[in-house]
Amino acid sequence: MTSGQECQDVQGSGDDISSIEAKESYGTREDDSAQEGKSGDDSSENNSESSSESESDTEETDIRKLDEELEKNELLPPVESEVNSQFRCEHVKTEHNQKEQVTPRRLSRGQFWLKLEAEGTYQCTVTGLIFDVTKAAVIKYSVLSWSKYADYVKKPWMVGGPIFDVSCDSASVLTSIQFPHSLSLNDHESGMTFKVLHIKSTGPAIEPSVDHSMTHVKWHVSSLSPVGPVIQTQEPVHYDGAVILYKVVNNHPSLSFRVYVATNNDSFIKDISKAVKYSDKKFIKIDKPPVCQKRLQDGKRYRLISEPEAEITPEEIEFVDGSLLKLKSYIEVYMEQPMEFTLSLIELESEEIVWKAKLRECDWILHDQNKNEQKRNTISNRRRKLSNSLFGEEFYNKKLKGSDISDGTKAKTTLTDQQLMTLAKKMGKDWKEIAIECLKLEMKDIHQIQAKEEEVNVYKFMMLSKWREGELSNGTAQNLYDSLKDHVSYEIIQILEGFLEQT
Repeated sequence: MTSGQECQDVQGSGDDISSIEAKESYGTREDDSAQEGKSGDDSSENNSESSSESESDTEETDIRKLDEELEKNELLPPVESEVNSQFRCEHVKTEHNQKEQVTPRRLSRGQFWLKLEAEGTYQCTVTGLIFDVTKAAVIKYSVLSWSKYADYVKKPWMVGGPIFDVSCDSASVLTSIQFPHSLSLNDHESGMTFKVLHIKSTGPAIEPSVDHSMTHVKWHVSSLSPVGPVIQTQEPVHYDGAVILYKVVNNHPSLSFRVYVATNNDSFIKDISKAVKYSDKKFIKIDKPPVCQKRLQDGKRYRLISEPEAEITPEEIEFVDGSLLKLKSYIEVYMEQPMEFTLSLIELESEEIVWKAKLRECDWILHDQNKNEQKRNTISNRRRKLSNSLFGEEFYNKKLKGSDISDGTKAKTTLTDQQLMTLAKKMGKDWKEIAIECLKLEMKDIHQIQAKEEEVNVYKFMMLSKWREGELSNGTAQNLYDSLKDHVSYEIIQILEGFLEQT
């Protein structure tokens, strides 16, 4: 190897050496070369000497080049390390993923109303939904019950989180939605498939998700109608759990509670609230931190214990996600004498405490004492809001008038076919959503209505007729008015008020 080649090798290696070290290295190689030359014959010695002289000249030139190159490198700014580069990229990524927290306005029947002022990513502080919009938009949404769509979630698919009905004043503006899921993800999440169940006008469809995180499942909006996350996995499923307490309200000194062990899923929790609301007994909700400290596993057994001891039925449960079940299971806790006590949910296999709460007498006594005052304040606030609104006084008077009419016998007259057709012609494209959300029809009813090819107004009429049929003698203008007043146009409200005046 020539000295020039050696110089190129050193330069190409990228080692941080000084020019002095390079010169010393080459000097050493010269001495070795000279010693090797002495062991040969004269002719080879002469050739070696002449070769060494030429190599020495080349060597000096190459060393000068190396010195110049090293000086240039010293003047260059330091290259950012790979670690710093990754950190900066992650920092930029985090900045781009920042979401603006927004609190929606609550409407009747559990609806939320959100006005977004500009393009961006927004997260609802109540439901956890994340919206991506390309410009200003108004979004309405509500939590639905999975049990209504249980027929469409077949194995191996499972519910992954709450299901929502979302609408937007301009559908093309809302590009994606991120749905909160109730899963506690671990190292096995790679084996999970995340998708969404989309209840479209043409029927239910399992659609792909774009991405998922530890808390959300992202979906590109294809159309706006009920949508919720579903999962498929061969691994054991772990859920973020919640324990929800209700106390029976009666005149007995004893204590009776319902304890619901659920996934931390708004749809599930809403179903529990409905079950309690429509129960034969009266309940109050006990405000205790509901979130479990340890994730709940599907199929594992848990025990609820009380200190001091209480009657608990059943003592043990096998946890399953009951989102699709219409009847929600619960644990009953009974104490003959009122006293402070502590409830703990224990995982049987590990004997670890999953959830714990101390219940004190003030948790329910203060509620009872303030109950009447709360009612008075609520009524007063509602009247104040109505009087301050643009149409408050007029609407309030009409509502009172409607209430007076409903007390008469004529208000019990069911709506006629002609009246239903008048309403049908005024309904918009959202008639199917109104049927499911307001009139409590199911998707199979919509499919039956659309089984025959008819004009769309006929479909709307058949939908209203189906509702009237289900209500029997209560298919009245007043009942329909109460069901639709917060969900339909002002024109339809006026028509219904006209029907009320005629009765």
